[in-house]
Amino acid sequence: MAMLCRLQKNNYIIAIINLFFFHLMYCSVLATTNINNNNGGFSAHLIRKNSPNSPLYKHKNNKVHRRLMGPNTPGSRMKIDPGSGEHIMKFSMGTPPFDIYAIADTGSDLLWTQCQPCKACYKTNFGVFDPRKSSTYRNITCRASDCRLVALSRPLDYQPNFCRENPKGPCLYRYAYMDTSSSTGALAKETVTLTSTTGKVVTLKDIIFGCGNENNSTITGTEMGVIGLGRGPLSFVSQIAPYVGGKRFSHCLVPDPNIESKIYFGNGSEVLGEGVLTVPLFDEQPGGSNYYVTVPGITIGNDFVPFNSTGTLLTKGNMLVDSGTPMTYLPQEFFDRVVAQLKKTVELESFISPEDSTLCFNSTTVPKFPTVALHFEGGGELPLNETQLFQRNEETKAFCFMMVNTTTEDYGTFGGSLQIDFLIGFDLDTKVVSFKPTNCANFNKS
Repeated sequence: MAMLCRLQKNNYIIAIINLFFFHLMYCSVLATTNINNNNGGFSAHLIRKNSPNSPLYKHKNNKVHRRLMGPNTPGSRMKIDPGSGEHIMKFSMGTPPFDIYAIADTGSDLLWTQCQPCKACYKTNFGVFDPRKSSTYRNITCRASDCRLVALSRPLDYQPNFCRENPKGPCLYRYAYMDTSSSTGALAKETVTLTSTTGKVVTLKDIIFGCGNENNSTITGTEMGVIGLGRGPLSFVSQIAPYVGGKRFSHCLVPDPNIESKIYFGNGSEVLGEGVLTVPLFDEQPGGSNYYVTVPGITIGNDFVPFNSTGTLLTKGNMLVDSGTPMTYLPQEFFDRVVAQLKKTVELESFISPEDSTLCFNSTTVPKFPTVALHFEGGGELPLNETQLFQRNEETKAFCFMMVNTTTEDYGTFGGSLQIDFLIGFDLDTKVVSFKPTNCANFNKS
């Protein structure tokens, strides 16, 4: 009898355990969204790379910023990181999932990460993805139609035709960046999963990515790759468009590095309501990756400073919107006119920082800066506040202007510092970019 009671008790406990695990599995299924089967959008966290909360945080920040090499991108220059920093997205690849921390880059298309077996890989603190351990990894061959997207996403001069030598072989790629970083490997398809800001697990099947076996990075031990958010057919935005309701996304960058920013994809990413400024995108070339807009000039105080000069050939698409570039870059002549107007308007002692060539104003307290507005094609004006334009240099205790000169280019870059506290939407279908002043720390579209 005692034995029977123990058996009944054990069976009861087993039944309770089974019910508990069934409940967990059921809740897990409910909390998982397979994007491939619906038209719902989703949101994800963007983590400031130099935030103490970031897994990539380094106490000594490397000041080099990578830029994709190509004739339609800013020329060779070393980019400083005065605190705005790059943003990273965390997601997983493969089955079972392997965590990836990648730079979110609106200036390029390809999603790539380092892969085993490595011929030449840079060191990271998080390991390297091994496709041999994933049951959902699929190679893309030269004969596959997806392989042609490589050439469409970059100028042919920068995409060697590896398939001529081996048409039945794997579809190879090579991406090179201006800071000598690069990734070379094979295109493949894989399952990507990420946790949305609402806590749901989003599953994205058959995402084309670069499996890099030969990689070089100027910043070792940190990011594991790049997630391209450009306009080309290989970009993450373009690939998921059929499943989320369109080729569009938006982000809201928070000024405080300790607070995560958010990025929204597809349905629900629209920038709507009062105070929205919508600007047409300029097509520099069919299938181009970049987000160019036309900027006639900037107002400082009561004076308008024109972008163009007698020596400027570029009149359309003269400003690249790029959240991956920390600072804003202006062509030399335009920059000189802006600096002259600032010095004229701000009645404080100024100097040029020897570290990064930025214009700084000496002041122990927050100075009263003039009103500044960026003008866009069509007559739209975008007011810029002091947080977006100036940053306190903790070493010199001065307030430094977050724009520098490009020295050689005819166009500028609307960098991440100017994008702080704007909800910015990129619509690739309607070819517009929208700006809305927003308190991003308290903003939630979910």
